[in-house]
Amino acid sequence: MQENLKSAAILQNNEQWIPGGVVSLNRKTDPNICFVKGQGSRVVDADGKEYIDYQAGFAASFFGHNDEDINEAVKLTLSESQVLMGAGPTLLEGEFAKMFCESVPSAESIQITTTGSEATYHAIRIARAVTKRDHIIVMQGGYNGWHNDVACNVISRLEDVGAYVSPGEYPFDSLSAGVPKSHSDLVHVVNYNDLDSINYVLEKYDVACILLEPLLQNIGIVKPQMGYLEGLRELADKNGCLLIFDEVKTGFRHALGGYQSICGITPDLSTFGKAVANGYPLGVIAGKKKYMDYFVHPDKESRVLIAGTYNAFPLTTAAAIATLEKLKSPVYKVYEHVEKLGAALEKGYQEIFSKLDRPVYVARQGSAFCVYFMDHEPVNFHDILLHHDFDFDARYRKALIKGGVYNFPAPIKQGSISFAHTMEDIGQTLEVTAQVLKQL
Repeated sequence: MQENLKSAAILQNNEQWIPGGVVSLNRKTDPNICFVKGQGSRVVDADGKEYIDYQAGFAASFFGHNDEDINEAVKLTLSESQVLMGAGPTLLEGEFAKMFCESVPSAESIQITTTGSEATYHAIRIARAVTKRDHIIVMQGGYNGWHNDVACNVISRLEDVGAYVSPGEYPFDSLSAGVPKSHSDLVHVVNYNDLDSINYVLEKYDVACILLEPLLQNIGIVKPQMGYLEGLRELADKNGCLLIFDEVKTGFRHALGGYQSICGITPDLSTFGKAVANGYPLGVIAGKKKYMDYFVHPDKESRVLIAGTYNAFPLTTAAAIATLEKLKSPVYKVYEHVEKLGAALEKGYQEIFSKLDRPVYVARQGSAFCVYFMDHEPVNFHDILLHHDFDFDARYRKALIKGGVYNFPAPIKQGSISFAHTMEDIGQTLEVTAQVLKQL
């Protein structure tokens, strides 16, 4: 019996009106599944099949789908007829800003956007305004949004970026047509965990900022090596450029203060999204006041524009406040709970994969995990590209989905445990994994 018939029909119908049939083309996957309902750790597709979910909007729904407390905060905002006027402050934005700055030590002030991509866009603008420089450094294998500066070098082919080089940089491997060549010349791509290449670019160009996920989570879980983030801080200070941490994925998932509070490195600016509002569309740019105040700089030539009709939309801001309240609450012990689940999943994986006749490395940071079919912990994108078994990974993920465990069906994509997951979910996931590996 063919699966996902209703999902296929939905996509086919959408293609009449939407190019590709989906409104974000990275959602067009194999298998194509239309999810129609979610509660806690479970989702249901258009054909009525239930899955344990480890995708959750690319790790956005940290409390699980349709968390009751967060939804109640949104409903209250609706019942109060709160309004987005487009003039003056909204009722909730100041309350959220105060809570946010109290949570993230490096955040002396913030601005609110609708998406993480907008936040990284503004962060780069500030860096260029502050330094009066145009060049930026980003990571091979990192994802920092859809705009021209960063829409490049995500999951590149070896033939497009070339062999590993250090010190050095890689060609701009654009994700999109329409990026001017003159613009891409300002973007310099190096590998994560490679300070020599950072220094190489800094010596050649007038660099405004170094932008990266402090924990590289777009290609699974790639952790910083000893001294790497400290070295970035030192090089940024030495060269007069800004260090920007993109914590859209890592922020609030790993700690109330973001991953920066774990690694102990203070960036000049940070961007947040996803888990900060449990999947409601809200982004944040935060940082040192002397940089954030460029949004209100008295000199017109130095002032950075921020605008957006839907910035601090009352429903999403209410969701963000409720999310932070729940994260802060000692009643829930959120990070303790997800760490226990993550540790149990990692231990179970190691027992199961030890019986597999191929190399496996299980990478995990708290509630985020990735299974690599290679014999060591990855240190950068080229390491993964050269040693990970992408074909087996793809087949493994499809088999899991067929068994009712949903991980994004593309190799090396991170899996995410939510607060709503239980030990029973972890146990069932491990059972399905063991069955799948026997079949493969």
